Amino acid sequence: MTRVAAIDCGTNSIRLLVADVPATGSFTELDRRMTIVRLGQGVDRTGRLAPEALERTFAACRDYAAAIGELGAERVRFVATSASRDAENSDEFVAGVRDILGVEPEVITGDQEAQLSFDGATKELAGRDDLAKPYLVVDIGGGSTEFVLGSDRVDAARSVDIGCVRMTERHLVVDGAVVDPPSHERVAAIRADVDAALDLAERTVPLTGAGTLVGLAGTVTTVAGIALELAEYDSGAIHHSRITRGQVRAITEHLLRSTHEERAAIPVMHPGRVDVIGAGAMVLLAVMERTGAHEVVVSEHDILDGIAWSAV
Repeated sequence: MTRVAAIDCGTNSIRLLVADVPATGSFTELDRRMTIVRLGQGVDRTGRLAPEALERTFAACRDYAAAIGELGAERVRFVATSASRDAENSDEFVAGVRDILGVEPEVITGDQEAQLSFDGATKELAGRDDLAKPYLVVDIGGGSTEFVLGSDRVDAARSVDIGCVRMTERHLVVDGAVVDPPSHERVAAIRADVDAALDLAERTVPLTGAGTLVGLAGTVTTVAGIALELAEYDSGAIHHSRITRGQVRAITEHLLRSTHEERAAIPVMHPGRVDVIGAGAMVLLAVMERTGAHEVVVSEHDILDGIAWSAV
């Protein structure tokens, strides 16, 4: 066993996993936490990481550094994805993380991100007779969405620039505030962007013909929690649940009709997802319609778990 700390810093959230990881078999999870920091705030418009977004992220890093120290992790791997990859001032982000955690953040490519997501989501699916191969793993993030097709290994992967934060900021923000609820024209603009990105992804990754669609990350797990009518967020109930396309369509339509207050009142809704969940749900629905998938298998294990595996 090797005690590792894996950190995934995305556009919307930063997450920590500390686990005892063997060379083979299942790992033992010691700590798993998530903080909404909205690192990608304004990046699509300005091309730069905002000072307040950097400070929120560094504050979370300081909390994570304390937890890693208390648990005595032998190895730490910090992976940064879409927002920090796009920003002109990513060097400020890298320097701040290095000072706090003592490790160099790896600003990975979309293809690397896809590989880690696939590993994290599929290692524990091996041997299950009820899930047909190949798997199409879809990781809907804040700034980008990764598509990975494979069975025991990755056959094709592509990252495209659609995500819940990017689509919200591009189409639903007016004078610094999210439009509630959005007009049909704004919804149509999001769908046009998503469809264009799916066309791009399909040049590399076949989006039809997969045996099982596996959905990852906060948009998918939140939609699943709503579909399951949970009284509170329960990762155990959400993990490996199966949500139909009809359920996703109904939830997406409801979210797009809702106000901020109505979405915030949903029991499984994290406060940091209230304003971006509608756009994220649109991405998920568009993916299911394009692939023809009748259901999505929801996984709580994703790129963070892949980072942990990669550390050993």
